[in-house]
Amino acid sequence: MPSSIHRGGPPQLTLEQLRADIADGTVDTVVVGFTDMQGRLQGKRLHGAFFLEHVLEGGTEGCNYLLAVDVDMNTVDGYAISSWERGYGDMFFAMDLDTLRRTPGHPTSVTVQSDLTWLDGSGEVLQSPRTVLKRQIAAAADQGWNAFAGTELEFILFEDSYDQAWDRRYHGLTGANRYNVDYSILGGGKVEPVLRDIRNEMYRAGMTVESAKGECNFGQHEVGFLFDDVLRTCDNHVIYKTGAKEIAARHGQSLTFMAKFDAREGNSCHIHLSLRGADGEVVFADDERDGGRSELFDHFLAGLLATMRELTYFYAPNINSYKRFADGSFAPTAVAWGTDNRTCALRVVGHGAGLRVENRVPGGDVNPYLAVAAMLAGGLHGIREKLALPPICEGNAYQGDYEHVPSTLAQARELLATSEVARAAFGDEVVDHYVNAADVEIRAFNAAVTDWERVRGFERL
Repeated sequence: MPSSIHRGGPPQLTLEQLRADIADGTVDTVVVGFTDMQGRLQGKRLHGAFFLEHVLEGGTEGCNYLLAVDVDMNTVDGYAISSWERGYGDMFFAMDLDTLRRTPGHPTSVTVQSDLTWLDGSGEVLQSPRTVLKRQIAAAADQGWNAFAGTELEFILFEDSYDQAWDRRYHGLTGANRYNVDYSILGGGKVEPVLRDIRNEMYRAGMTVESAKGECNFGQHEVGFLFDDVLRTCDNHVIYKTGAKEIAARHGQSLTFMAKFDAREGNSCHIHLSLRGADGEVVFADDERDGGRSELFDHFLAGLLATMRELTYFYAPNINSYKRFADGSFAPTAVAWGTDNRTCALRVVGHGAGLRVENRVPGGDVNPYLAVAAMLAGGLHGIREKLALPPICEGNAYQGDYEHVPSTLAQARELLATSEVARAAFGDEVVDHYVNAADVEIRAFNAAVTDWERVRGFERL
């Protein structure tokens, strides 16, 4: 058995193994990347020998505009860290060698993920999503807790290739399934060639793959992974999204993680989160209390509820994100919590060591680092302030008398901009950066003429 494989878990890649693989030609490419504001993996591909000789010790750099552009990579105004006046200088890619892994879908490539620092030695780029999360991990650690999470990403798979979809402006695409295949073994079997490759390639890349299952929209599926510490979960999430798209493309197909592709069910990204003590002790469960929840968990849950609206931007960062929130859709609208209740924004599931909270607000377009950071910030706020947990929701939260998550990006932007909790947790630099990101998207959407407008107005208005 190769030395990079351990019994009982997925293959793990060491630096020693990478050196050997590059020497014998098994690996010839190293991807050095980081996650941008939109949750995308950005970076560069380096020749393996060059990486070992020059980059492993000396590092590499990239333009700071990569954290200050829109989804189309347009340079936009309003960012303090990057502008024409500042000269669009570079950031340093501080590689985290603990993230070294095989690249899904590319057998001769490996990937390493990075944090971002400033070249002048002034420290971390605070606005970098991975740094935002790491600061919240540190805040939890200061109180003696480690955080664990799992993200459940749905996607819609199409028979059309990405180029075909682009050329048709994403009209008239054919879902890989023609009907609802939720939990259908037959429906999953129809697309098993793609699903199997995704599962196996993610396992090869060091992820503990659980399963694949059909979902409700036509061609919609979910691949599940075992929970892990929150940083590794988010690192895996980004690698998975990039790899799944590339694997679909190699099959001549395409898939999307956008929150709401059409009028049917959207793509969710439910996030499961729990805290443990520094030595792994269970801190969320208490069998002697009602519901089996500890007082700490109740405060944490209360904090999530109290900050849900003001931190929604980090759970729903795009115009399209808000199309997913609809009554009776399994996407939440009510800021409520319940035990195993899928009508609530926060669903408490599991028991004992497995007791956790599931945040059902995020969609497939979410940036995982920012969303998990927001959950930690909200939960820690609840613990610090000893917030009381509101009554449990019994029944249909859609019909209850609750506050609702913002219905538009503009509303979420205003709530974030004025959030004292967000500014205390993340700092003004981070909040102002992402408020500007919201402004950029809102302005772009308001300037666009949509197909909906043409259909309604071309002839009849």
